Amino acid sequence: MKRVRFLQFVKLDEAIYEMRRIGVDPIGIESMREKIFHLNLKIEGINCRLANFLKQEMVLLGGDVAMDKRIMDCSVAASDLILMGTQNQIKALTDRLEDHFNGLQGVAVRIRECLKNLESLPHTIRCKKKVLHLDEKTHLMGILNVTPDSFSDGGLYMDPDKAISHGIELASHGADIIDIGGESTRPGAKPLSPDEEVRRVIPVIETLAAEVEIPISIDTYKSFIAEKAIEAGAEMINDISGLKFDRKMAHVAANHDVPVVLMHIKGTPEVMQLDAHYDCLLTDIMEYLEQSIDIAEGAGIDARQIIIDPGIGFGKSVEDNLKIIRHLAELKSLGKPILLGPSRKSFIGKILNADMDQRDEGTLASISAAIMNGANILRVHDVGPARKAAQLVDAILRG
Repeated sequence: MKRVRFLQFVKLDEAIYEMRRIGVDPIGIESMREKIFHLNLKIEGINCRLANFLKQEMVLLGGDVAMDKRIMDCSVAASDLILMGTQNQIKALTDRLEDHFNGLQGVAVRIRECLKNLESLPHTIRCKKKVLHLDEKTHLMGILNVTPDSFSDGGLYMDPDKAISHGIELASHGADIIDIGGESTRPGAKPLSPDEEVRRVIPVIETLAAEVEIPISIDTYKSFIAEKAIEAGAEMINDISGLKFDRKMAHVAANHDVPVVLMHIKGTPEVMQLDAHYDCLLTDIMEYLEQSIDIAEGAGIDARQIIIDPGIGFGKSVEDNLKIIRHLAELKSLGKPILLGPSRKSFIGKILNADMDQRDEGTLASISAAIMNGANILRVHDVGPARKAAQLVDAILRG
């Protein structure tokens, strides 16, 4: 024997290649493909009787279930569970659950839905100018703030000619989308009047839409602004409220059949950093985004046109932002492409002790980690360096 070494398979193809290389029979490869990856699925709020049943069944299949120790004697009514096993074992569990008439069919359906989302995320977003194939590469959304007070570039592009010139520059440096916003949403920012927001963004969108061959996104939570922007040439809506500040927004997106980015935020920009506390960060974000997805689909937005964003910096502490990036892959269970916007955010400055104009290296590090953990779209200020970083990480991940 020469050695023993650890194998880390990032993709199923890598595992299959390694098995073929050592001469495994093709029938054996097929039978083992669903035993390769171990999964940990969190199931929330299961009553003690059903939790004990799940534990028993999963152990019989060779997996396990972690739960509150008091569930064993039902001294608590319910518990969250961590279901642990291979994909094959978990699928076998759902088959068993569907054979019982004790309230577990619904659990089986949700587990299957989660597995399906993990296996086959949507890979394309339809815009009027082009289709964005998210499975081919990481896409970049270039930031164009037509504001006097945005945290990073406030005041730089208030002049329409300068804004248009910068938009063209973003496209030339490799942006796949240009996101135009007229109202600052930095911590503490106050709402802007719709008339002033229209005055800032519409002339820029009208001209830029005719100049570039990539989609323009309107960064707004107001349905009136979104409607005007789409009429001017915008092809996507980026809503920091996840459709919750203005309930008409969902109908605007549905009526125009445009993609929509649903972001998590705690409170409003004016107050969001005053109480940046969560009992369970990822659970709260997931619940908020699930509600936003329900609003979107309930209004008639195509489910394949929905993008989710956990909202880096929007009502989050430094550690919250780091945790979001570290656990970003957990959002895949929602079955939607993931957008992340860490560019030049304050958490980078606090960790690196860096002023606003010294955060580009930190931005590149954070977007690289985000891509490794499942981000499909990155919202960035400096597109050129971000494109190079994304290309390299894509090459590592995709081979």
